[in-house]
Formats: sequence, structure tokens, C-alpha cells
Amino acid sequence: MSQPLRLGIAGLGTVGVGVVKIIRRHADLLETRTGRRIEISAVCARDRNRDRGVSLSGYDWEDNPVALAVREDVDVLVELMGGSDGPAKAATEAALAAGKDVVTANKAMLAVHGQTLAEQAEASGRSIRYEAAVAGGIPCIKALTEGLAGNEITRVMGVMNGTCNYILTRMEAEGLGYNALFEEAGRLGYLEADPTLDVGGIDAAHKLAILAAIAFGTRPNFDGVEIEGIEHIELEDIRQAADMGFRIKLLGVAQRTARGLEQRMQPCLVPAESPLGQLEGGTNMVVIEGDSVEQIVLRGPGAGEGPTASAVMGDICDLARGIRLPVFGQPAAMLKELPPARTGLPAPYYLRMKLVDRPGALAKVATILGDAGVSIDRMRQYGHSEPSAPVLIVTHKTTRTAIDEALKLMRKLDVVASAPVALRIEHV
Repeated sequence: MSQPLRLGIAGLGTVGVGVVKIIRRHADLLETRTGRRIEISAVCARDRNRDRGVSLSGYDWEDNPVALAVREDVDVLVELMGGSDGPAKAATEAALAAGKDVVTANKAMLAVHGQTLAEQAEASGRSIRYEAAVAGGIPCIKALTEGLAGNEITRVMGVMNGTCNYILTRMEAEGLGYNALFEEAGRLGYLEADPTLDVGGIDAAHKLAILAAIAFGTRPNFDGVEIEGIEHIELEDIRQAADMGFRIKLLGVAQRTARGLEQRMQPCLVPAESPLGQLEGGTNMVVIEGDSVEQIVLRGPGAGEGPTASAVMGDICDLARGIRLPVFGQPAAMLKELPPARTGLPAPYYLRMKLVDRPGALAKVATILGDAGVSIDRMRQYGHSEPSAPVLIVTHKTTRTAIDEALKLMRKLDVVASAPVALRIEHV
């Protein structure tokens, strides 16, 4: 009879408790599917006395996650603490050094330190599995590393932060402003302890950096991601986008170009009838394009106890079966280091600004756009109220460099009453 696979779980928040529940509820089913009993040897968290709604009395308790990681009765460290550095990284490194495999949901740690940890894991013949780090319950890591291994991936994109998608879709459905929905998301527990990780696009950018590394065989480069959050999106933007047949999404896009690796996480307008445009609430979606498969769309819950714990258990089951893969789909030593590249592909842009109600104001803006090589497709003035006039401009296809050049000059105009907002229109 096979020896059981013994786990040490570091972190007993929502996801950690979800993992404990699955193992207790489906112990026999897991053994049938993997050929090994999966057991919990010990657990670790900051508060030993907190009521978590599940009994932990049958497991040893460690106050220090590093001590948990090196226990002799632990085969796999399940790291669910979070954070790019600190206890999570220390425990992961200790586990690998002690010959343990690691399962983690820690996107920040992998996006920032993934290359170093992958090299350490592969040098010792160990695995780091992290399906739960990207898009919750959606098996997008497995899709890229296994199911699509026969493809040259051409583009990866998606909506990978449920909180931002919840806020944007609720703004449209309820006619509420960003600030009201931000407060509501906080009351519902949708926001990270540091809300800028969500609404600032940082959480989703961590995930994009991981997907890009797998898709394009590159070293994870979080610093190379262009990041823009949704804080400046106003209800009027939502309404104007809908009027043109679009919806606004915090969209991540990664692709390899002749100039390097393009990675951007930014609010974009997408066609309302596209799969991304139809995405509602806290749901996530990952779109992968390959030379043989063309396009596949993966949609599902991006967070929560059940979905994320399900992804963690998928990794644990693979380790129980003896399945080991390079951390980012190919040996870490072979991952390329590509320079970050801004997108060179032209696209139309949506511009919103407030102009001082003065003769010649529009002409000055149009002149700046023309000098930057930006052609106007349509222009609209709406909701006129003294002393400023809101103006909406949609451009023909142009580059982000040209848009940025124009915006820089616009901000210096005495007729521009507020900082212009520019959103790329992405046809997907």
C-alpha cells in the first residue's frame, strides 16, 4: 500500500480552511483518484484560538511556518499565507531546502521571486504548484503547461480580478459611481487589506506576469507590466461605452513581439457582445490564443473558499500521483529574459476631458491631436454645465505613444479643466 501524502498547511484563512474541509469531506474519493491517502500532519496560522468553523484538533500546531515547512512528517508545504516576501517566502525556501514540494496560492511571491524559487525547486528535484494563484478555480495554469503544450502561444489576455469586474458591472447595472461601489465591495469583503492591490490593478498584474512566463517561456517579470487601475473610471465613461456598444473591463494582455515582451493591465473598452464583454460580477475569464488551437476561453469563479481550495487540491492530487513538471512549463535555466515592450499595435482610443467653455477650446485640442498624428473618428459634447463642458473623443487607430504625447500637451492647455482620461478600445 502506498504511503500517505502528508501535508503541512501554513495559513488558515478562507482558502486554508477550504482545503481542510475538502480533505475531510472527500478523503476516500481523493484516495481513489490518486492512489494515495492525503493527510494533514500539522497546520500553522497567526491565531491559534480563532474559531474557523472546522475542527483542527487532530492536527499538530506550529506557530512558525518555517518550523512547519521542515517537519519530518510533512511531504508537501501548502503555503496559503500570501505576501511576496516575509514568512511565505521564508517557509517556501525552507521547504524546498528540506526536500519538500510546495503548493501555493501566492501570486505575488511567484510574480516577484518566481525565477529564483523555480531554480531552487528544480535543482533539488522538487515541485512548486500554483494553480490557485491565478484566476481562482479556473485551471488556466494546467491548460497552458499541459493541455496546450503543443501550441506556440500568441496571446494571453483576460479579466483576472473579480473585485474590479464587480465594481465596473455594478456601476453599469445600478447607475452608481465608483466611490459608492468601492465602499460596497469593502463591506462585502471583496477588497484586499490594501485595496490598491485590487483597484490599482496590482493583483491582476501579478497573475498576468505568471501567465506570460508560462506562455512565452520567459522569466517572470512583474516590473515589466504596465499597470493602470480603475480608480479614474467614472459612471459617465460606463454610459458612453455602452452607448457605443462596448463595456469597460480591467483587461490584462500579454504577447511576445519583436521588441520584447508586452504585458499590460489596464481598463479597456471591449465589444459588449464578446465573451469578455459579457462577463458579469466577480467572475474571471482567461483567453488563450495558440497557433494550432486558435482561441480558447476559460471562465469561472476567480476567488472564494470553494473555487480556490479546489485549485489547491488539484495541485495536491497531481503530487500524490507523482506528476512533476518544471515550475513555468520548461526548465527554469531555459527561460528567456526579454526586455519589456510597449504595445506597438495601433488601436482606437476613447478620450474624455472637461474643457473650459470658451471659443476655440475644441480647436486647440484637435490641433494637438493632429500634431501627434492622432486622427479623430468622432467627437461629442454632452451634459453641458457652466463653466466647463464635458467632451468625448473617439480616435481612429493610433499608438499609445502618440496618445501619451497628445495627453501631455493637453494637460498644459489653459482650456482643459480636468486631466483627460484615455482608454484603449480592444477588439477581442
